[in-house]
Amino acid sequence: MIHIYNTLTRKKETFVPLEEGKVKMYVCGPTVYNYIHIGNARSTVAFDTVRRYFTYRGYEVDYVSNFTDVDDKIIRAAKELGQTAPEVADTFIEAFYADTLALEVKKPTHAPRVMENIPDIITFVEALIDSGYAYEAEGDVYYRTRRFEKYGNLSRISLDDLELGASNRIGGETDKKEDPLDFALWKAAKEGEISWDSPWGKGRPGWHIECSVMATKYLGDTIDIHAGGQDLAFPHHENEIAQTEAKTHKTFANYWMHNGFVTMNEEKMSKSIGNVVLVKDLREKHDPKALRFFMSTAHYRRPINYSLDAIEEAKTNLNRIETSYFNASRRLEQSEAALDSDSEKLDQLEAFKAAFIRHMDDDFQTQNGITVVYDVVRFLNRYLEEAEVSRVVLEFAMQLIEEFMYVFGITIEATNDLLDDAIERLIEEREAARKERRFQRADEIRDLLKEKNIILEDTPQGVRWKRGE
Repeated sequence: MIHIYNTLTRKKETFVPLEEGKVKMYVCGPTVYNYIHIGNARSTVAFDTVRRYFTYRGYEVDYVSNFTDVDDKIIRAAKELGQTAPEVADTFIEAFYADTLALEVKKPTHAPRVMENIPDIITFVEALIDSGYAYEAEGDVYYRTRRFEKYGNLSRISLDDLELGASNRIGGETDKKEDPLDFALWKAAKEGEISWDSPWGKGRPGWHIECSVMATKYLGDTIDIHAGGQDLAFPHHENEIAQTEAKTHKTFANYWMHNGFVTMNEEKMSKSIGNVVLVKDLREKHDPKALRFFMSTAHYRRPINYSLDAIEEAKTNLNRIETSYFNASRRLEQSEAALDSDSEKLDQLEAFKAAFIRHMDDDFQTQNGITVVYDVVRFLNRYLEEAEVSRVVLEFAMQLIEEFMYVFGITIEATNDLLDDAIERLIEEREAARKERRFQRADEIRDLLKEKNIILEDTPQGVRWKRGE
């Protein structure tokens, strides 16, 4: 059974879905006013990995992640670029998909945009006003924070603590509010800003109300998992709970998951600080598979420190896995009389599979899960040195690598790009030259491949290769 660390209860809990075999999961998406940096990508990759593991374990996942496409930052960017807010949002949504698809992030089941859900947002706010949880003030609408008795349960922040600087921490014009702790559900339009008609005049939604509306619209009043970065626990997720449960009178989400930050020199990566590395720039210099591997093999709740050394280490480790898999595929092609089976080796592989599931069932311990992959690789490398091998064992080992790496968002295939066609033909020519005792030509080819950073190893079982360090 899968166990999840629930931020709400501060403990690991057995995952019991609302509907057997299905997962309703909402992940807060980006505010699309700029290109994403690797810190932004962490949340997207972390919960895509969680999603993939649920799929691996047989669940059907209804995965919703939104785009905040109207916001103060988008309005400012539109003015700076001389564009409309929708044009800015369209540009950076397209850029977001270019970056995340390169990182093998699966598209959500639904990817709603705020601008497409304005009528639903207005209806939701009206319901909160009707029930006394919200009020209008000069075109703005605010939520009565103190009225929601469970406020602060998620973040462990008390109302007394909030009073010490509420105007700075929650925002809004405090002179309009009944209470400094109240937060905006709807904002009256300022001159020149994008706006929509509403019962309270022209305006636009507050930030928090958007996710409450889109989560319940696409997944229902109660969902299994709500996830996002740890910086969203307060105030965003805290306010989502208050709004949603005040309207529905039901538990909003049964499990709350929050991922750790990406740091640089042990400092949180942030556009406001300026220590950001854009994913689009990284993709020009590094294999996106290595970037994905770097992020998806760290436990989602722990911070990860970005550095070029860390990316290089990810490349090296990924190459080890791909090399072992490719060598196994070549051995399968070259073997004419493989053994039918080997029960002892199959038992070892079954134990690896059980260990992977055990680690991943324990709150998605990816750092332990990838260790199991390395165990399979070591097993496979030793096995390939044997004079005779079982086709069944090789195929099972390769299958495990494929399945485990799928969870981490890495596609492993026998027909991969580790060797291009030219290098493949050179290896075949060299083998033919050696059989015909044309050793000078064989040595020339070996040296040529070495120049291309391909190191050949002649073994009793055939030619093996690896990339040079």
